Amino acid sequence: MTIIVVVHILVCVSLILIVLLQAGKGADMGAAFGGASQTIFGSAGAMGFLSKLTTVAAIVFMITSLLLTFASTRRASTVMKEMPVPTSPAAPSEIPVQPQAPVPEPKK
Repeated sequence: MTIIVVVHILVCVSLILIVLLQAGKGADMGAAFGGASQTIFGSAGAMGFLSKLTTVAAIVFMITSLLLTFASTRRASTVMKEMPVPTSPAAPSEIPVQPQAPVPEPKK
């Protein structure tokens, strides 16, 4: 369970970073005027790699999310089994009675 949580957190952080590294749809206009020709991956070489990496990270994120959900529901159902079950309801004489304040009489 702990391993799944650690993997889930790492995938969450990496998915955020991968998405932030990708260029937006409006970046093509800047590349047309020569502004983005000196990028680290080339002009458009990273788009295929980053989109594939995003897909893999999203699939791992969904799988770990499902595993954590199933694990939490299984653990929650066993908690109720550990609670003691009362054998019989309390007898009426054992129920404490709260003293009530006297009702004031209406004034005439």
